[in-house]
Amino acid sequence: MRMVDVISKKRDGKELTTEEIQFVVDGYTAGKIPDYQVSALAMAIFFQDMTDRERADLTMAMVNSGETIDLSAIEGIKVDKHSTGGVGDTTTLVLAPLVAALDVPVAKMSGRGLGHTGGTIDKLEAIEGFHVEITKEQFIDLVNRDKVAVIGQSGNLTPADKKLYALRDVTGTVNSIPLIASSIMSKKIAAGADAIVLDVKTGAGAFMKTDKDAENLAHAMVRIGNNVGRQTMAVISDMSQPLGFAIGNALEVQEAIDTLKGEGPEDLTELVLILGSQMVVLAKKAKDLDEAREMLKEVMANGKALAKFKDFLNNQGGDGSIVDDPSKLPQAKFKIDVPAKESGVVSEIVADEIGIAAMLLGAGRATKEDEIDLAVGIMLRKKVGDKVAAGEPLVTIYANKEDVKAVEAKIYENIRVSDKAEAPKLIHTIITE
Repeated sequence: MRMVDVISKKRDGKELTTEEIQFVVDGYTAGKIPDYQVSALAMAIFFQDMTDRERADLTMAMVNSGETIDLSAIEGIKVDKHSTGGVGDTTTLVLAPLVAALDVPVAKMSGRGLGHTGGTIDKLEAIEGFHVEITKEQFIDLVNRDKVAVIGQSGNLTPADKKLYALRDVTGTVNSIPLIASSIMSKKIAAGADAIVLDVKTGAGAFMKTDKDAENLAHAMVRIGNNVGRQTMAVISDMSQPLGFAIGNALEVQEAIDTLKGEGPEDLTELVLILGSQMVVLAKKAKDLDEAREMLKEVMANGKALAKFKDFLNNQGGDGSIVDDPSKLPQAKFKIDVPAKESGVVSEIVADEIGIAAMLLGAGRATKEDEIDLAVGIMLRKKVGDKVAAGEPLVTIYANKEDVKAVEAKIYENIRVSDKAEAPKLIHTIITE
């Protein structure tokens, strides 16, 4: 088999065989096929697309290119959740203990963030002592005992995807639905889940800016999951404005605590209940979504979800007492209100630009080497559709430096006030096939 023949075949819009896809992934992972040939194939895929069978084959070839995690020693149906990312996306911090409180095993593998704020691990490390460097045996034991644990991503999980992702980044082939979908799903499948709930974001703060693109990606991932024997579904949710109020690591942990108490922002609470209900049904702990939702609301109301979060933190070396006293979280030196210049209704909060404003404070990373300041960030005081009076705060900046003029300027540029506006619809659609 020759790589040039595989490239030519896909260039001409023909379907690659399972063996040809395996040949490419094996050869590229082993360093036998050069970057320039895989770049040519990626561009051919970008223009010619792939069939559902090709996408599933590419996903499984990448899964099998490195380690896979065997979670069979964990009792019950393991349901994983993946978000395509956004601004103020605190869902995992709330979802994991919430569904674990209903005896759904949550064996979560998470990474660090590159962008507006930290990833799930960075956010959890705002809690003193918390760590994800645990052995696989400890990980499995914790999930069997307390139903929830988070481990850092294994170095040798889907090495083919890591190489291909880096190549796509520099060859203009990032925005290819089959390549995005197989990249995301290869990591989820290698991480050992039995069922997968996807939260695909759409809007200004999302990777997919339009509903059409988000739906195409969601359908692609759901089909891959179902084609390789993992029950998979997707929720397409709004990211035209940040989710919740908090953007920043310690601030998001506090917001997660509030949400687990049933006192969180309306949009974050609703999204968590929708995603959580799907997870509970997939885990066969409820007969339908309505029953699952009521069960989740009950463990929020009776304190079991919050207690589960505390256990989870303590189990992984964290100071669980922050649940009762969030002032123990890292605190910023300065709190600076940014007042509205006019009265009216908030009509737009450009999510990605507000995320960048938080990153300018140190809440996120522009490069992999950047250190995150866990205390800093932005707290929204108004959301789209809310009335605001001139002089009333639009946001509060949490900073460890006094000069935040550049951040204030970015906020004023990207929060608009007009005569009238309606809150955006949170859930755009749900995809199960």
